[in-house]
Amino acid sequence: MNEAAKGKQYPPFTYEVGLEKIREYANAIGAPEAVHRDRDAAREAGFRDVVAPPMFAVVYSAGAVAPGILDPEVGINLGRMLHASQEFVWGEPVVAGDVIETTATLVNLYEAAGREFYVFETVSRNQDGQEVVRGTWTNIVR
Repeated sequence: MNEAAKGKQYPPFTYEVGLEKIREYANAIGAPEAVHRDRDAAREAGFRDVVAPPMFAVVYSAGAVAPGILDPEVGINLGRMLHASQEFVWGEPVVAGDVIETTATLVNLYEAAGREFYVFETVSRNQDGQEVVRGTWTNIVR
């Protein structure tokens, strides 16, 4: 565990949200709502286009966390790492055609009960600069 890495920010990860990706994700998680598949239904409901289910956030933001997890300076032992939790605070809904840029920062590292905890924060913004989601990702090394 390298305390000096705390506060390190990683390069942005950009993801262009595709209509079919939203539909595929909605099908995979069993989200039956028409707003995840049909443009007219989404627009009638007040969205700009077909809207992604909230947890689609993992699709467009996980790519920003990966460099931190793999960063040799941070020193996570991948063979002993467990995913502990994810917490999200959503903003502007993500819709088909959005271009999302996500940045990740290692915001905390600490030891407790003989385990190492690595906490990353991500901030994802759309092409208009609107925050779409802020995430906290915690990994444990046992």
